[in-house]
Amino acid sequence: MKLRVGSYNVEFSKSTSAEEVGRMLRPFRLDLVGFCEVPDGEWTARAGREMGLAHAFDGAVTSAHHVNKYKTILSRVPLVRTGEVYVQVAGGWNPASVVEADMRFGDVPVRFHSLHVCSCGLPRGHAHLVAEEVLRNEGGRCTIAVGDYNCHLGDGDMDRLEAAGFRSAWRDLPLDTTSLYTYNAFNPQQSLGVIDHILYSRACPCRVVDGGIIELEKPLSDHKPIWAEFEFSA
Repeated sequence: MKLRVGSYNVEFSKSTSAEEVGRMLRPFRLDLVGFCEVPDGEWTARAGREMGLAHAFDGAVTSAHHVNKYKTILSRVPLVRTGEVYVQVAGGWNPASVVEADMRFGDVPVRFHSLHVCSCGLPRGHAHLVAEEVLRNEGGRCTIAVGDYNCHLGDGDMDRLEAAGFRSAWRDLPLDTTSLYTYNAFNPQQSLGVIDHILYSRACPCRVVDGGIIELEKPLSDHKPIWAEFEFSA
């Protein structure tokens, strides 16, 4: 079985519409998408209609209490359990959150997380709490966690996440992420490098066989969308 997963920080859709994002992503034939900085309302469901994905879940916590910065999930198959974990630390912007859902693709049960966290270099920052209080309990099952992590491969925050039993899809692809960026799509001179990631639990019987950063001639957000294709063993 193959599973195609995407992640996109849409910058509260200030430069695009749900329909335009859906049409842009449609050729990638994604099965699961995690969005962040999503406007309130039916934005994710509208994007899903353009992509042929009928099942959506919208979180209720907006990043840093800003207007229209929700985390959402879009799926090809029904969501059998949904929820959201509130994350707040001393320092950086608050709150952050992780939306999550369970679903089944064929014979494979999957737990999926979509998140947006602040990397502020604190000993117990958002990524640390996500690693210790959310993902550490997920490392023994087939779990995928995507989003705007605001950190790079090799950063302490990413090391904590990988120590919780996860691996970045970037490590499986022939890409040098040190020479690439997912932010700022509008202004490369303000690049922060590759700060958007797709993580998966090492206990999951799968490998990443394709994927990358989606380069658009006309950016639709200050972030670039990313995707990965997983191949599951029997």
